[in-house]
Amino acid sequence: MDGKIHPAVTVSNIKHFIPITLDNESAQYNTWSELFCIHCTAYLVDDHLKPRIVRHSASTGDKEKSAASTDPTPEQWKRLDAIVLQWIYGTISIDLLQTVMKKQTTAYDAWIALENFFQDNKSSPALHLQTKLTNTRLDSFKDMAAYCQE
Repeated sequence: MDGKIHPAVTVSNIKHFIPITLDNESAQYNTWSELFCIHCTAYLVDDHLKPRIVRHSASTGDKEKSAASTDPTPEQWKRLDAIVLQWIYGTISIDLLQTVMKKQTTAYDAWIALENFFQDNKSSPALHLQTKLTNTRLDSFKDMAAYCQE
């Protein structure tokens, strides 16, 4: 990266772009994560939501030099990652923050921890509903409307 200011540095209030506060009680993970991905793509930091690929700068070939010159330095990458991590922390509830916050973590680590938290929790309610449906019998209700309502 050259001396230009990275677009992510210009974001002063993440709540303007992601008005949802993700918490473990609401069912808004998909909405929150989609808004977050869109925001990260718009501000050129969506790579921080994926495993980090470290490219080694090669001294041969113009194509390789060109690609290496657009990659951030380790210090720049660390700063951008901290910004994305602040965005994540700034858009989740205190309870979730305490769940995912770890020392020396990256934005990707926090992103995956949240994804796992909400994706793992999906199986439990689905299993509960499946069991309830399996055990719901028509003869337990006065009519078909009451059965369908249940």
